[in-house]
Amino acid sequence: MDSFGRQHNYLRISLTEKCNLRCQYCMPEEGVQLTPKSELLTTQEIITLARLFVKEGVDKIRLTGGEPLIRPDVVDIVGELYKLEGLKTIAVTTNGINLTRLLPRLKEAGLNAINISLDTLVPAKFEFIVRRKGFHKVMEGIHKATELGYHPVKVNCVVMRGFNEDEVLDFVGFTKDLPLDVRFIEYMPFDGNKWNFKKMVSYKEMLDTIKQRWPELEKLPCETSSTAKSYKVPHFQGQISFITSMSEHFCGSCNRLRITADGNLKVCLFGNSEVSLRDHLRSGASEEELIQIIGAAVGRKKKQHAGMFNISRMKNRPMVLIEPALMSFPLCQDALQNSPNSKRWGHTFSHLLTLRASLPKQNGKASMKNKFTGHIFLPGSHPEKQWHIATGILQTQLRGYSVFQKDPSSTFDKKCLDASVGQVPVDCQSKEACSGSEFHNRDSGSCTRVPRASDNLTHTDEEGRATMVDVGGKPDSRRSAVAGAVVLLGEKAFGMVKQNQVKKGDVLAVAQIAGIQGAKLTSQLIPLCHNIPLYHVEVSLSLDEARHAVVIRSSCHTWGRTGVEMEALTAASLAALTVYDMCKAVTHDIIIQELKLISKTGGQRGDFSRV
Repeated sequence: MDSFGRQHNYLRISLTEKCNLRCQYCMPEEGVQLTPKSELLTTQEIITLARLFVKEGVDKIRLTGGEPLIRPDVVDIVGELYKLEGLKTIAVTTNGINLTRLLPRLKEAGLNAINISLDTLVPAKFEFIVRRKGFHKVMEGIHKATELGYHPVKVNCVVMRGFNEDEVLDFVGFTKDLPLDVRFIEYMPFDGNKWNFKKMVSYKEMLDTIKQRWPELEKLPCETSSTAKSYKVPHFQGQISFITSMSEHFCGSCNRLRITADGNLKVCLFGNSEVSLRDHLRSGASEEELIQIIGAAVGRKKKQHAGMFNISRMKNRPMVLIEPALMSFPLCQDALQNSPNSKRWGHTFSHLLTLRASLPKQNGKASMKNKFTGHIFLPGSHPEKQWHIATGILQTQLRGYSVFQKDPSSTFDKKCLDASVGQVPVDCQSKEACSGSEFHNRDSGSCTRVPRASDNLTHTDEEGRATMVDVGGKPDSRRSAVAGAVVLLGEKAFGMVKQNQVKKGDVLAVAQIAGIQGAKLTSQLIPLCHNIPLYHVEVSLSLDEARHAVVIRSSCHTWGRTGVEMEALTAASLAALTVYDMCKAVTHDIIIQELKLISKTGGQRGDFSRV
């Protein structure tokens, strides 16, 4: 009990600092320094401390991380905790990636409560923000938990303006047929997450939005020490809750203590005061001495936290080194600063990265510096796909290093930021052609005019209605297309792009990723396009000093029954639009021109090359 009469019966133990996701809202932009394994709590030390806290009145323990379910002995830890007399609840907070696989064993070991972190119901948005695929695994984990009888399954959702506040109603609808407790958490400041009050959506604002859709929403009774304000739509299986840490704190009834993975006791999530229980334990402190140390720390606990604005200026651990249960949203502030508040995220943000890639583990890896931007990043295991964190967007590094030089005075013209998906080489050389509108026989090298297949539009039926072309009868063949565009920036914006001084970040890197992602989403953006499995996409951007322009080239390759011209054109278009978007704060006198198909191969109509 502390000096304000608060009884602490709830302990949260972080099992690891590591995670199998790379959430932009959980780590500072520069990454985190992981604690050496020798300085982390051992399994026996975790159980020893847990036994001590339970003996002193703790009846609920929640296992957190990092991601607790990547710890190899997590099932054994749950089993040992289950043996502690007086412990009523063993819970876990997880990102859900490994939940389906482990949950049956965890349940058998004694786990009886689950929280799953899920901040969006849009797969593309999920993949962008966590830099990994896995949305379907999280959903499978949620359903597996309900199947195994966990009622309710708590789903933690941090709400941030400009990113996912438009999904609040969808999350409420998620509770209609499943016994879930969706917990909307107010965006909170932690070290490195660039907290901004304007991005916080208060629970009252969320509640008003929900009541407009479901005016019959009912408030539910709650326990004194509960952090949540709970509500339910009548006839829905599940319920919703609000964690109002910022707008209406619940410090007066706080009953929580935290032990970090390296053994430090935190009596307040938002406080920077910590006591190392690990050091005392390893120095041979007796049980009585440990109880005195813990009691002294709890006795110093303040009446309430310092308030959202003061907290945002305090030095505290990044969230990943405390626990990701109350996630505090993205580092990609500029990318989201002016994001549209609509459900069309998959379209307006279709350029965001969902590429399958693997970030290197931080332990044992020497950090390196991008020669162009100066950002620190970690070398990866795949030399042609190095990734680092800069302005919240993953930026691909060609062969592990930037192709640009940092010195603005260095030769810069015509150097391309170039990256690709897949391992198929691209032939971007235009073969000789007789005229810009003629088709080219790739085998003979001769140019022939190919008659039009039809004088009618191919995407309309006999009555003039839009229809999709049936390609079922066409043979499979190798098909490729190259497209291009030019963005005239003007002298000032061009100079800022060249020296990487645009506030929104690395224009060429982000535009490159936009183009690649755009190619993959073409069938979602262009209604009558077929969904084509691309086996190679390449987008390059070069600087044309004479015209103060960015020159874009995109190429797409597939083996299929229809061409990839639209994919190449979409890639070039979205790359160009992204350049415009990132430079429009400098000037609106930007011209996108020369968007065109440069060449294409394959198909019944033969090859095409523009002179």
